Amino acid sequence: MGGPRGRSLHVAGNSVVHRLPAHVKVVALLVFVGAVVATPREAFWAYGLHAVALLAAIVISTVPFRVLLPRLVIELPFVVFALLMPFVAVGPQTQVGPLSLSVAGLWGAWALLAKGTLGALASLLLAATTSATDLVGGLARLRLPRRLVEILAFMIRYLDVVTGELRRMRIARESRGFAGRSLAAWPVVAGSAGALFIRSFERGERVHLAMLSRRYTGELHLGAGPSAPEVSWVRALALPSVAALVAAVAIGTGAWA
Repeated sequence: MGGPRGRSLHVAGNSVVHRLPAHVKVVALLVFVGAVVATPREAFWAYGLHAVALLAAIVISTVPFRVLLPRLVIELPFVVFALLMPFVAVGPQTQVGPLSLSVAGLWGAWALLAKGTLGALASLLLAATTSATDLVGGLARLRLPRRLVEILAFMIRYLDVVTGELRRMRIARESRGFAGRSLAAWPVVAGSAGALFIRSFERGERVHLAMLSRRYTGELHLGAGPSAPEVSWVRALALPSVAALVAAVAIGTGAWA
């Protein structure tokens, strides 16, 4: 269990973005994502400006694009859903080559892809510039429900343990000739998932008993840290404020169109 938590996502660095307090970056992310979500889907120019602001933040953070872009694979289920929307949505149809596509589905697919990609990339930037421990402390400083923050802290602390157990189970299966290339292998995979759940549940009970034996009273020290200076807020909210202004202009333009 040694070593820093969340190391698979965090990219070490000393940029301005890395040095910003975690809770400040969380607020900046929420402002940016809120601006993107509020932007009308017809305002293509606004999404272009949102993308420029986000790319500027990535450049300032010095996190390589080759690190962030492969992580966008997490968005793949939403991309598949967006590609299906023009075929399954109802309403007026338009002809695109040999295909008859729903107009509402096309608009919905564009909005989902644009907003989802910008939001996912901004979230990945936060994860790449903020360690998991600092992020938990930042959420505590923002006064999120304490129990939820404590659950998140435990999840981060024991995630490596559970994934290590899963890796050992996979190696054990493969050493016994298990391939898992057909539907017939699903019962074995399901049994492994059940065994992993039981082991994790039992480990949680042992950890809880160990904590009680050390006089655990139900409160954890989450290390919220000191408050952020005003200059940190100004730096963190500069680009999100631009995004919010762009969204407001796009909404106002649409209202008067």
